[in-house]
Amino acid sequence: MTISTSYEKMISERMMPLLNNNSAIRTMFEEGKRLAEKYGKENVYDFSLGNPSVPAPEAVNEAICDIVKTEDPVFLHGYMSNAGYEDVRKAVADSLNRRFDTAFNENNILMTVGAASGMNVILKTILDPGDEVIVFAPYFLEYNAYINNYDGKVVIISPDTESFQPKLSEFEEKINKRTKAVIINTPNNPTGVIYSADTLKKIGDILLKKERELGISVVLISDEPYRELAYDGAEVPYVTKFYHNTTVCYSYSKSLSLPGERIGYLVIPDEMDEHEKVFAAATIANRVLGCVNAPSLMQRVIMRCVDEKTDVEAYDRNRKLLYNGLTELGFECVKPEGAFYIFMKTPGGDEKAFIEEAKKENILLVPGSSFACPGYVRIAYCVSYEMIERALPAFKRLAERTIK
Repeated sequence: MTISTSYEKMISERMMPLLNNNSAIRTMFEEGKRLAEKYGKENVYDFSLGNPSVPAPEAVNEAICDIVKTEDPVFLHGYMSNAGYEDVRKAVADSLNRRFDTAFNENNILMTVGAASGMNVILKTILDPGDEVIVFAPYFLEYNAYINNYDGKVVIISPDTESFQPKLSEFEEKINKRTKAVIINTPNNPTGVIYSADTLKKIGDILLKKERELGISVVLISDEPYRELAYDGAEVPYVTKFYHNTTVCYSYSKSLSLPGERIGYLVIPDEMDEHEKVFAAATIANRVLGCVNAPSLMQRVIMRCVDEKTDVEAYDRNRKLLYNGLTELGFECVKPEGAFYIFMKTPGGDEKAFIEEAKKENILLVPGSSFACPGYVRIAYCVSYEMIERALPAFKRLAERTIK
């Protein structure tokens, strides 16, 4: 028997670019593990991955234990509607209505395997091959893969590096008959910027105008894993209020520190064009993508903990320590209003050279080009306060070498 050694023939053409250009975030995370083994974990300053350092609220752990002990295991671990448990969806809708003065019910909520899965569900529901999806740089580059999954085309709006609010004139110019969706992310990864109510109203007005002019329906997809992480009293406006064809992709990964549990939801409002068909198709998409349904145990936990919150103050302490420390050293940073990232301009503009210099101090950062915004680095401050304290002297040495 002959065994082929041309392993690349086993890989699809669609996967090869992803294989050759694996996520810089994950690559840096693996580099952090390697350096930790070599120099000791306490001497490596890994700011690469947005993995929450704040533990889940105790109410979440208590709910897990109580549910496992008290609920019928056949029911608890069994199938349910592909959209999720009806009572869980109603609890989520009721919570949103209390907090944001909306009018949702269980038929507007589809439980998903996190926000990423939710985004794949809605994109599969609405995209035909060649349809265009607009994104605002800087943005989470995985959106490209999600859109390409359904043969969509990514259209990038260039970044406004003064305010990091969307460039609305360019946005309006790039909408055409093939535009099917627009993705926004607020609070934003990687900048921490919150899109203002004025910005969201203008986005909604532009979309409504273009729908009428071109005779199209465009879906505004709001990716909101960081909604609850906002500082200094900042308000994160609820996007469905600004445009009728809006869907919200939400995750409890950050708000309840549950990234590994993969639990979230989609909001598909009644106001959306063909709402009932869209919700039915999204429910089917949830199944045929292989998710089938969101994790049953975590759905029951969310029902009990729907209004619980993570310790935002801990992230705020980190934000202040790192932002103040970096700016005092002479680095130019975007002051984050939300999320848990600092977007820092690289001295000299060469992000790759700067990242290599940072690695000499065992500081691990993610290049801005991973967010379609070269010349910057992303610093995830969802780490321990003590690690930031230990890292600041290393940043000082880095500043001395790189800031002219």
